[in-house]
Amino acid sequence: MTAMTRCLDRPGFMPRLSSHHVLRPRLTEPLLAAESRVKLLCAPAGSGKSALLAECALQAPAGVPVSWLPLNGMALGPLDLCQRLAQGLGLRFVDEATLLLDLSRWQARAWLFLDDYCRVPAPALDALLDRLLAASSPSLTWWLGARRRPACNWPRLLLDDELWECNGAELAFDRDEVQQLIGHQASPGQTVDKVLQFSAGWCAGVRVVLLECDHPADSGAWHGRSQTLLDYLQHELFSSLPEELAEAWRVLAHLPRFNPGLCEHLFGFGDGTSYLRDLQALGAFIEPWEDSPEWLQVFAPLARLLQDEPWPAKRSWHRRACQWFTAAQDWQAAFEQALLAQEYEVAVSLLQHFSFEDLFRQQNAVLLLRLHEQHGDELMLGSAQLVGLVTAALLFAGRFEQAAQCIDQLARFTPQPSASLQRHLVARWQAQWGWLLHLGGEAKCAREHFLAALDDLPDSAWTSRLMCLSGLTQQALLRGELDVAQSLNRQALCLARSHGSLLLEAVLELDHAQLLEQRGAPYRAQSLLESVQAMLVQQRLKAGPLMGRIALRRGHLALRQGHDSLAAECLESGLQICLESQDKRALYGFLGLAILAANRGDYGQAFIQLRDAERLMQQRQVPDTVYRAVLLLLSGHFWLQQGRAELTLEAVSRVLRHFQGPAAKQAPPATLELIPRLEYLLVLAQVKLRRADQPILRLAALLETARQRGMQCLEGELQLVLGEVAWQTGDRALAVRSLQAGLELAGRCQVQQAIRELRLRQPGLLSELGLEPCENVAVAGGSPLSQRELEVLQLIALGNSNLEIAEQLFISLHTVKTHARRIHSKLGVERRTQAVAKAKTLGLMV
Repeated sequence: MTAMTRCLDRPGFMPRLSSHHVLRPRLTEPLLAAESRVKLLCAPAGSGKSALLAECALQAPAGVPVSWLPLNGMALGPLDLCQRLAQGLGLRFVDEATLLLDLSRWQARAWLFLDDYCRVPAPALDALLDRLLAASSPSLTWWLGARRRPACNWPRLLLDDELWECNGAELAFDRDEVQQLIGHQASPGQTVDKVLQFSAGWCAGVRVVLLECDHPADSGAWHGRSQTLLDYLQHELFSSLPEELAEAWRVLAHLPRFNPGLCEHLFGFGDGTSYLRDLQALGAFIEPWEDSPEWLQVFAPLARLLQDEPWPAKRSWHRRACQWFTAAQDWQAAFEQALLAQEYEVAVSLLQHFSFEDLFRQQNAVLLLRLHEQHGDELMLGSAQLVGLVTAALLFAGRFEQAAQCIDQLARFTPQPSASLQRHLVARWQAQWGWLLHLGGEAKCAREHFLAALDDLPDSAWTSRLMCLSGLTQQALLRGELDVAQSLNRQALCLARSHGSLLLEAVLELDHAQLLEQRGAPYRAQSLLESVQAMLVQQRLKAGPLMGRIALRRGHLALRQGHDSLAAECLESGLQICLESQDKRALYGFLGLAILAANRGDYGQAFIQLRDAERLMQQRQVPDTVYRAVLLLLSGHFWLQQGRAELTLEAVSRVLRHFQGPAAKQAPPATLELIPRLEYLLVLAQVKLRRADQPILRLAALLETARQRGMQCLEGELQLVLGEVAWQTGDRALAVRSLQAGLELAGRCQVQQAIRELRLRQPGLLSELGLEPCENVAVAGGSPLSQRELEVLQLIALGNSNLEIAEQLFISLHTVKTHARRIHSKLGVERRTQAVAKAKTLGLMV
């Protein structure tokens, strides 16, 4: 990121920073403040080492001479380096011994910069550097920039507190710095997320993105290909590598991870380990895979770049990698490599080692769907287990018609050799068909299939039993039978835990979170999902599809509680993951973003989100029973807020017909409150158009049902709607009572979205009735915060981090985060500074 004027014969030479350079005090300040006499920046090409050294050199204290030696990565002889050092320090060179003596006697403070130290292994040169560092006076500070770590006695320097080291990860640009660079470039259409996704903060990668953004038609930067970056890689890496190492690096770039054993298998006994060791020593962008002590990977942006390039030999290398992973019984990696090698029969045979749980790992759902599209017959004819896997993937993606055809293939495996095996096969069919009916809205038939399957499924089919319990849990939630849902969910969780399945436990916790939300505890649901998400990350389970659903649910909960920033973050993240994994739940990412836009009054953007959701569902051939009703529900809300009640009335009347009468459909499992919301929206539209028949009685019936079922969030929402309708029909006393009850429930359950929607429909109503929440009154009876929450808030006000608070209060970091989230929820704020200010306003702290 710097332009250096090379001038090797001028001791007073100082570097020049690029006009695009962004100062990085987070790196320079600790480097400048460190008392260590050796400061080593060791990172691959393009990591910004020279720029950071230059930034430090230009901030040298007054009176401290600076000597800058640009070595250009050359393999100098020991004598050449001694001469350059002597010249740079203004010493008369005689021989090495004299130079060492002069360095040991050095008295005045001085800084010596060795930029771009020798890039290739040079034992004699490294040995000289080691002697120089050992003999040097403490008054002389050494600053070294290198692509490889010289073979010096670094442990000794580290133990003596004389070494400060930075690596490639530390040198990478963070979000704030990328934002500054984008601002300097005035790059149209660029976002921090896009730049980081392409570059992972690698300085050269960031620079390439910003250079190529002005010519999107000519560059492939946003399509995984950048000619500039390919040319850079050719010059900075391949041109300096022997042919066999260049080929090995290209092979490794096509693998998700590798270790010495795999390298031995790929490149030959003895050569594999040697190649890997040499590439690491040369700083060839080889880094730990997910902080693993055993596995390595090629730096992800460069790996993606190479993987997109045509390379005829890659199929054979993937085939050999598949063989090694199969021998190691790493079925996941073997399956992925078989697909990349286009060995589809091998891939299908490896699926016999997969279970339903594996559907939520990596991108297995997408891979199964792709394999089914290309080689469906091979999968269906394989075994009942394979049929079950493909059926689950199709249901996950919302392809119900194809799932039904797949389930029918179980008939190929009848009759079974014994009556018990036949019953077990039929039970598996009932479990799968039950889920198809459940997702299609056929509640009664689905329940019958689930119960029948539970009677006959053997203990060995525990995943099928577990998913039947999950389906029954969701049906109980849809019927408002919360106690029944809790009991079923507990049974399923116990079953998952007894088999040590963290992934399926996480699946079931999504049902649990919905139960908590219905009981009026969205903050507890949020806390639960955060714990589940942290568990999945900590265990490195790579449950991408599941993480997408968790993020969307967290976004929904944050939106309901009025935390828009968190909601937007979770919804955008979850939507992206669900799009990548072809999860039908991507629908709810669009819906959440539409609600956020409507909250801002941007109805144009809100309807764009709804349109994009509908288009995606249609493109992926998802049945309209999955998305049509909820799309019309939100459209009705937005039209009503815009004063277009006639559109709301028409849409809601049409969609409600599907959920009424003897052939009524069940609401989709992800929208538990869909039907009562449609019903109260219909009342609101009719009242607005003066066509309502007994609106108060109809709303009171809905309210009583919600109260009996213990659905407190919905009860609060209905109270607000009842108050609004009572006010419109002239019953001021009922309006005040209902609105007061609704506001009290919203405060108790810590939900704000219903209040926002009321304000959008009826601006000024709460103020007119004197019910606008008062900011300077905490709650009746005292502080809304517990004693522990007040303790946490006091420490936040003093500037302590979450980790520091955990240490001072002797509680876990997770507990601190939970307290902080509850503080934000109770005070109706989104950030720490807002919480402190609000607490002071309410008199909760001084």
